[in-house]
Amino acid sequence: ARCKCVQMHCLCMLSICERMEWPVCSADLNPTEHLWDQLGRAVLTRVTNATTLADLQQLLVEEWDAIPQQCVTKLATSMRRRCQAVVAVHGSSACY
Repeated sequence: ARCKCVQMHCLCMLSICERMEWPVCSADLNPTEHLWDQLGRAVLTRVTNATTLADLQQLLVEEWDAIPQQCVTKLATSMRRRCQAVVAVHGSSACY
């Protein structure tokens, strides 16, 4: 069966999820959370006169489009290492 989230997919690829009674599903391991954080920081640093929802939507789309593909690729390729680090510390906080 295919896993629903990236970290679970990685754990299953390593045959770890079958051995875990309750696998970890940490937001720290979710690459989308990292992209949302990057988007939030970019929006906060931008000086804007956004006064309507349409203005804010346009701002968010522009900043989302400005996230370099290299950043997305780096997050995706780091997932195996991130999952292994979390597994090594039995689900606790990991430095990766």
